Amino acid sequence: MNSLLADGQAPVGALGGQVSRTACDTVIKGGTVVESAWMGPADVLIKDGQVLGLVAAGTAVEAEVQIDAGGLWVMPGGVDPHCHVGFASGGFTSLDNYATCTAAAVLGGTTTIVDFAIPAPGEQPYEVAVRQRAKAAGGLCDSALHTSVVEWDSTTEGQLRTLAGEGIVTAKMYTTYRGETMASADTILRTMRALQPVGGMVVVHCESNPIIEEDQRLAALAGRIGSAHMAQTRSELAETASVAEVLSLAERLGAPVYCVHQSTPAAIELVAAARRRGLRAFTETVAHHLVLDDSLYHGEHPERWVCCPPLRPRATVQALGRYLANGEATTIASDHCCYDLAQKESHKDDVRHMPNGLPGVQTRLPVTFSAFVAGQVISPSRWVDLVAAGPARANGLYPRKGSLAPGADADVVLWDPHAQWTVTAGALAQQTDYTPYEGVEVTGRPAAVLVRGHLVAQDGQIVDPAPTGRHVPAGPVLGRHP
Repeated sequence: MNSLLADGQAPVGALGGQVSRTACDTVIKGGTVVESAWMGPADVLIKDGQVLGLVAAGTAVEAEVQIDAGGLWVMPGGVDPHCHVGFASGGFTSLDNYATCTAAAVLGGTTTIVDFAIPAPGEQPYEVAVRQRAKAAGGLCDSALHTSVVEWDSTTEGQLRTLAGEGIVTAKMYTTYRGETMASADTILRTMRALQPVGGMVVVHCESNPIIEEDQRLAALAGRIGSAHMAQTRSELAETASVAEVLSLAERLGAPVYCVHQSTPAAIELVAAARRRGLRAFTETVAHHLVLDDSLYHGEHPERWVCCPPLRPRATVQALGRYLANGEATTIASDHCCYDLAQKESHKDDVRHMPNGLPGVQTRLPVTFSAFVAGQVISPSRWVDLVAAGPARANGLYPRKGSLAPGADADVVLWDPHAQWTVTAGALAQQTDYTPYEGVEVTGRPAAVLVRGHLVAQDGQIVDPAPTGRHVPAGPVLGRHP
């Protein structure tokens, strides 16, 4: 594709009269706008890094920069609500930083990531959040942050209230990983209660640790504790049991709750039932649980797909798609965790000691678009809701992010819905030597990406590597469920 930037200042059409040069500095013309609630032809006006407004396609507009989006979709940049950047766990540290992770994000059509500030033993939530927040300036796009609570003490509530005042209103909690990040039920309830008055919410990794430890004990006794048996070491029952307990705590308080990486219909149905009872409860799905299945554990390199929860049977994966279509799922995330093959192979014969997680910030939009929009399971607007608007709403970032509404940050993706390509690790910017989608043929990819009105990526290349990322403070989590 030739350069999208058109020199010259002539109006692009005659509908609606002339718009003053002072009205905008950039116009994106000729594309089909795709928002979470509608889709149609329109031109996008940008001024000072924000969306000034949308006008009828072909409206005469003068602007210093004119971008021709003919044949492309114009959509808000993706919001990835679940990214682990430089994540340390179990003696392993993922290999990316804000510069490399956000470069991969932008090339995949994501313009805002939400990272985690998870305390190590002896650390306090506030100090870890401040340290992680400072890294945002190294990014090519903006980022927000989840704090995390592992152990409760007399200072925790005050720290949470201070963080909420500084725009960090969500707290990640784990019901597994004993001795590392696992929080007790008492701690989860206290954190829910502390966040309620400040419009905050807990974000919970739901897997029952006692069930997992029993699964793993029996697997080890049978000599089936390696990567090939990952699916049996963390059962579906472990997920549903934990989801039920966490929902009970939230329901007792009337507190909102967000369940991350839900991988089974039963788990999603539990959240949906709680929502019907009046609880504000959110379901996050992730790309790899929606696309990949546990047959990959039977291949030559099963360690490459070790993640928590594990990949599920094909029938389960196929069933998950209906929750995208019926509105029960709130978001599609990546759960990006950028380990390389050496790290994944180091303890491949014992999943209790190897790093869990898959790289995916760059492939989240293309693989889900290909499977569910090109695959005619959901509409383009529903997809934009799941990958952009929904994550922004559930994390207190909407409409600044995930929207092309007037006043929103001009994070804009020009999406080519017809591009066909094959995913390979060598063609991705993620800081690892493999991708769980190696060799997968997909349809759809970004043609260009703007961050706050500035062209950062085009035709699969970063065109401006200058770090302009900012930490984005979140507001109260008041957004509706889709």
